Amino acid sequence: MTTAELELTTARTSAQSPSATMKALIYHGPGKCAWDDKPRPTINDPGDAIVRITTSTICGTDLHILKGDLPAVTDGRILGHEGIGVIEQVGAGVSEFHVGDKVIISCVTACLKCDFCRRGMYSHCRHGGWILGNTIDGTQAEYVRIPQADGSLYNFPPDGDEEAMVMLSDILPTGFECGVLNGQVKPGDTIVIVGAGPVGLAVLLTAQFYSPAAIFMIDLDDKRLAAAKKFGATTLINSADGRAAQHVMELTEGAGVDVAIEAVGLPATFGICQAIVAAGGRIANVGVHGKSVELHMEKLWDRNISITTRLVDTVTTPMLLKVVRSGKLQPHKLVTHRFAINDIMKAYDTFRNAAKEGALKVVLTNSEPR
Repeated sequence: MTTAELELTTARTSAQSPSATMKALIYHGPGKCAWDDKPRPTINDPGDAIVRITTSTICGTDLHILKGDLPAVTDGRILGHEGIGVIEQVGAGVSEFHVGDKVIISCVTACLKCDFCRRGMYSHCRHGGWILGNTIDGTQAEYVRIPQADGSLYNFPPDGDEEAMVMLSDILPTGFECGVLNGQVKPGDTIVIVGAGPVGLAVLLTAQFYSPAAIFMIDLDDKRLAAAKKFGATTLINSADGRAAQHVMELTEGAGVDVAIEAVGLPATFGICQAIVAAGGRIANVGVHGKSVELHMEKLWDRNISITTRLVDTVTTPMLLKVVRSGKLQPHKLVTHRFAINDIMKAYDTFRNAAKEGALKVVLTNSEPR
């Protein structure tokens, strides 16, 4: 074998070696994904960190992507935007984190310097925002590259539980910021949460910071409604009969509710919110919408209501981390199913068939580094 042939063989072996590749969930268009080999991520910019994933999870937004609701997600993208992991490499510009640190990955990356970041709108960061599993490769993989690491990671507490802490990646700040804060929940309010999935339950858990007088939960799934009851809902309404709005109006003697929070992302569920909001009330949208909704201004124009939308900014994550550590907020109770990350396709089947499987939050673990 010539020297040139030896060098070529060595190069090919290196490129194909396990150390240069990883397993990841790869999106291949609506309804199509595969757990397959991908090159391991590398440092592209000084602010990058490479994180080995130890715990990840599946979000309802991932299901919206698989339905084709988010066309910005293209063929070949690694999905996922939530995770816990250990830093393997850092770029020269990373100052707050080091190799070996265990971290919580935020679903939103933030440079902390642009005009949007200075306004606390990390979701619209000019150099980041929600890009993981969207416009760059995400966390449903053995390794992930985190841009703007100093503004996008949080130190994992020494006494932390991974199943609880992974909820700080997305659903807890999403439910709190987009639902509770945007809905301006106040003591004594009557609120309705439409959708008892994981994000709707995160709204339920964090709304109780403000002592609302009543929390109605609407869903099609009796199992999820039963879970909502355990987590603090005062009234449960199964919407299978198509009369959820009428039931709410009857229970409130025709007045409606102070805050209606949409946590599904469907025209029908947004319609329920419009039908039940009281004069002077607020509608807070949390759900990801893949289709247009009908806004009934002919009924709402004189009602003195506010309608808000928001992509989670994660500005409340440090506060929520403190509350979780105190034990006053226990998001690990949302976990119903656990899988090894190599079984992610089974995990997706379970999460996709949540009503049949009784699934809320599905956790993926990757305990063995490659």
